[in-house]
Amino acid sequence: MLSLIPFLLIFIIFYFLLIRPQQKKQKQQQALLDTVKKGDKVVTTSGIWGTITNLGKQTVTLQIADNTKIKMQRENIARLRSEDEDKDKDA
Repeated sequence: MLSLIPFLLIFIIFYFLLIRPQQKKQKQQQALLDTVKKGDKVVTTSGIWGTITNLGKQTVTLQIADNTKIKMQRENIARLRSEDEDKDKDA
């Protein structure tokens, strides 16, 4: 029984340092994907800035420039753009 204690401690440390934060991050990302809507300004995982023009169950269409739209997986939305970023882009 005493030989199991170090393994349990290592597992508990791994859980709180690696597994739990990753699960929390996944939940936050899923919450973001569930709340995005048409017209939201987003940044993709590849760094593309765009505005959502159409939402599907698994796909999203982004307008990235005048008359330029791309269709991509919904999971590739990394985050919403802040208004400060929009001001920096125009400067």
